[in-house]
Amino acid sequence: MRYLFAAALCLWFTQLSAQDLLESSTVDVSYFKGNIALHNDGILHLITGHPEGLIVAWNKKTFGDEAWHQRYNYPDYGISLSYQDLKTEALGHNLGIYGHFNFYFFDRNLMFRIGQGMGWTSNPYDRVNNTKNNAFGSSLMSSTYAMLKYRKERLFHRFGIQAGLTTVHYSNANVKAPNTSVNSVTASLGIIYNLDEEDQEYRYDLTADEKFTEAVRYNFVFRSGINESDVVGMGQYPFYIFSAYADKRINHKSALQAGTDIFFSNFLKELITFKSIAFPEDNVDPDSDYKRVGIFLGHELFINKLTIVTQFGYYIYYPFDFEGRVYQRIGLKRYFGDQWFGAITLKSHAAKAEAVEFGIGIRL
Repeated sequence: MRYLFAAALCLWFTQLSAQDLLESSTVDVSYFKGNIALHNDGILHLITGHPEGLIVAWNKKTFGDEAWHQRYNYPDYGISLSYQDLKTEALGHNLGIYGHFNFYFFDRNLMFRIGQGMGWTSNPYDRVNNTKNNAFGSSLMSSTYAMLKYRKERLFHRFGIQAGLTTVHYSNANVKAPNTSVNSVTASLGIIYNLDEEDQEYRYDLTADEKFTEAVRYNFVFRSGINESDVVGMGQYPFYIFSAYADKRINHKSALQAGTDIFFSNFLKELITFKSIAFPEDNVDPDSDYKRVGIFLGHELFINKLTIVTQFGYYIYYPFDFEGRVYQRIGLKRYFGDQWFGAITLKSHAAKAEAVEFGIGIRL
């Protein structure tokens, strides 16, 4: 969802030597405390306190040795760990592991960090022992966090500070119901420690007016996974998605996309049968087709071999009404060579997640 980001950065991490870990790196520790955002009235009973926690991060600096370092103003990449007490007995305590990027603005005084990875909760929903937790239907989830901070390194020898806002999101994206999810909005304060005595010099040899475009390329993707409807206990079922789209690379960072999806979602087949029997007043035809066809427009942001995909779609074939005709997809791709790629994406209808999609594709 999402896990590709963390997996790719973890792979980089394992390839680093002990010397790499010490050179041109920082470690930071941040404490955060705030509130659970009321994004859904169904979790109102879970908001009983002010969640707090810690995030520990290792950051590998870049200095322009590769062109993408310079294009993105010398970002950091790294691994981070989180602990959060959600201050509600039904929700328990959460742990997370992430891959992350730090992007810098305003003479490197403002840092934006985006981290994506996996979370674990100590107290998921249980139909006997924990019926109040309608936010987490499973122990293992995806998790995303974002930081916007004033950051100042080397204020006192190797030590520095950072302060600002941190948001943390947990969701299993309907892999297992229930899945209302939780978002925490918090204030955060932390310290930074540089593992190197001095930073390297930044390289500034990228040609400012360098132009780059590509001809139209054609992409074919197969995605799959498992998910469940919002009806608790209905069961998990596989889905299959076939996508074809064209893209046009307009510069080093961006490509525009247009294409189509065909969805074979088996959970919908079960939901149609269930609703036709359990809710006869809704007049659901038990023979309704569970398949859907959509068209979409999208954007792909290239960060070296890792890219961020955003797509907005509309169902042109929609025989059964489920969450509306408009859908979105956001996620990550990792290229292996010039053509093949893997992808992990989240498909949703506005704030309502439908599925985590694991895909493989080719760009011709």
